[in-house]
Amino acid sequence: MTGDRYYNPAVETLARADLDALVDERIHATVRYAAEHSPFYRRWFERHKIRPETIRDHEGLRDLPIISGATIRRYQPPNTTEFCFKSVPWDAVFTVNETSGTSGVPKSFFLTWEDWERYAGKYARLFVSQGFLAGDRVIVCASYGMNVGANTMTLAARDLGVTVIPEGKCTFPVRVMAHYRPTAVIGSVFKLLRLARRMEAEGHPPEEAGIKRLIVGGESFAPASRRYLEEVWGCPVYNTYGSTEGTMCGECTRQAGLHVPEDLVHFDLYDPRMERFVRDGETGRLVYTTLLEPGRRAGTLLINYDTEDTCSVVSRERCGCGRTHMRIENPRREAETVLVAGVPLNRVDVEAAVFAPEHMASLNGEYEAFIYGGDEAGETVLRVSMESHDPAGADPGEVEETFRSTLFRSVPALVEAYEDGSLQIVCAVTPPGGLELHRAPGRPKRIVDRR
Repeated sequence: MTGDRYYNPAVETLARADLDALVDERIHATVRYAAEHSPFYRRWFERHKIRPETIRDHEGLRDLPIISGATIRRYQPPNTTEFCFKSVPWDAVFTVNETSGTSGVPKSFFLTWEDWERYAGKYARLFVSQGFLAGDRVIVCASYGMNVGANTMTLAARDLGVTVIPEGKCTFPVRVMAHYRPTAVIGSVFKLLRLARRMEAEGHPPEEAGIKRLIVGGESFAPASRRYLEEVWGCPVYNTYGSTEGTMCGECTRQAGLHVPEDLVHFDLYDPRMERFVRDGETGRLVYTTLLEPGRRAGTLLINYDTEDTCSVVSRERCGCGRTHMRIENPRREAETVLVAGVPLNRVDVEAAVFAPEHMASLNGEYEAFIYGGDEAGETVLRVSMESHDPAGADPGEVEETFRSTLFRSVPALVEAYEDGSLQIVCAVTPPGGLELHRAPGRPKRIVDRR
């Protein structure tokens, strides 16, 4: 398979023992670099009475405090007079970047050209593992603003001889598909579904467009969403996970978990109390550490950074593609998890029930969910609205029954609350464009707690 090719075979196929030794070496180098060059970490180590030279391996990271996005914001303007996470002088900063700000005030990052080379290298590995070849043409439906995603993909494509069509948004004219005949599109699940609907409406069936693969990122999604997207476009869908912080990882053609570039990023998964590492296969809070090769530098680096995402390790064994770096499941945002009748419910759980195969003959995949307090003390109402391309032909009762049964299979702990009356589930079917999120400014929220 084309996905069995490598961008950096010497690193991507390292034996586990050698890879673990490399990770430990780079953890040690990163901590030393932080102590010497980062104003934040220099003061942080002093305040916590940490001797950086004693942190020599993965286990040593447990002795260090965990920071968060709030920590970064607290140590940058307007809260301070300097950017305390900037670890190089201004003449070494190639670009200034910011996070999207979806979780609060944007966090500032300062990238050297070395940083960009590392970022591009991570994405180049992903593209090769997903079967990209020189001569491929890819539409990038991601922001070319101050976050890094689209620019990183563009640099990676340059290194591989892949042509980029930099649309930025997925609202481009359908003629672009017909004129340039791209072989791949990068975007979120819903952007790609909406593009497919526009193409159908203009007489260009997406399954006939010559697209060989779709690369999905920007948000977690349910396996059922992937299956439906693959059916609509008639090609494989590969998942990616990335951030301005540098977490880039993604699936190969085997679709057997997201490959983590362990020589460049380090992931630890913690229990809910952030006290211990969870075992492989258990869901934990994803904590990220930048990894630097000895002698290299970074404009901004992070140690023990809480991503506020959760996932589990799928495997540390060699993948069918030959790569040996660990694979993780699709991370979920903790901010998209709400307590319903005392049970954690994530947006992806709701999405899985919306995209149940039985639904998709009448629904188009667009949905929104609201959580309300009920009329009785302790009562919760989950109201889900789903768009249908044929509202008159959709059976609301059947839609609700399918949604409820699918949701209970995903989150069986909700069954008791539903049966004792403390949880109500109400489903509604609306015509296209009928959801509130279409009228809301900014990035739409699919699950909203209105209690």
